[in-house]
Amino acid sequence: MKRELEMMMPGPHAGPLCGREVVIQAQGVEKTYPNGTHALDRADVAIRKGEFVSLLGPSGCGKSTLLKMFAGLEQPSSGTIAMQAEAERSDGRDMAMVFQEATLMPWARVTENVRLPLDLAHVPRSQSQPRIDEALEMVGLSQFGNCYPRELSGGMQMRASIARALAVRPSVLLMDEPFGALDEFTRNRLDTDLHRLWEQRGFTVVFVTHSIYEAVFLSSRVVVMAARPGRVIADVAIDGPAQRGDDFRVSSEFIDYCRVLSEHLVRANRGEREAVH
Repeated sequence: MKRELEMMMPGPHAGPLCGREVVIQAQGVEKTYPNGTHALDRADVAIRKGEFVSLLGPSGCGKSTLLKMFAGLEQPSSGTIAMQAEAERSDGRDMAMVFQEATLMPWARVTENVRLPLDLAHVPRSQSQPRIDEALEMVGLSQFGNCYPRELSGGMQMRASIARALAVRPSVLLMDEPFGALDEFTRNRLDTDLHRLWEQRGFTVVFVTHSIYEAVFLSSRVVVMAARPGRVIADVAIDGPAQRGDDFRVSSEFIDYCRVLSEHLVRANRGEREAVH
């Protein structure tokens, strides 16, 4: 499935990221499961280095399926998923994924949960501990390393899951609706922290969500998807402020972007096929 990109395409939008190399590219990707479910229909998506791209759409539109293809957990029925060579280090750890559930080991302390991918990669404990400490600090859990998951709130458990992904120091972070089960207050706070972390660290993020508001707040670009069958219907650049907080959430700019994305989804629900732009 994975092969080195032969050509680096500039993508559909002008802006500060235009011209950067493409690190992941889906071309004509389709997915049909053995039961006949047509999950994806000719999806074309390019992810450039340093972008925060949200895959936005309702349940059943194939956004999680596409993300799993990026991670190598699913194979397309047809089409190709191409990866830049840098995204395929010899230890296979330049890409990390955060799932919908925190999926922490309940019998292990937070530190051991974060250490897990480093142990699987046979990183010596003397080298792994500084990386664990760094990851816990990035997500605000430095004081909770000795806690068990049951002693943490849902939001803190998700922070620990993100720390586990960050411990491998990935250049590409894939996130499958990680905050979808959280209350709105906690979700907004984690969105703010995640965007700040992305700004500071400069890694590439592909983020699956069904929330228009979350997609606008987090993203430099939103790929809008519709179901029946799953397909890309629009590709919208979000030219928001570099540092985003509550002021952005109530700005006219934010509201305008939400309206544009909402209109795309309304037309999709009417069965209209839109040109990607």
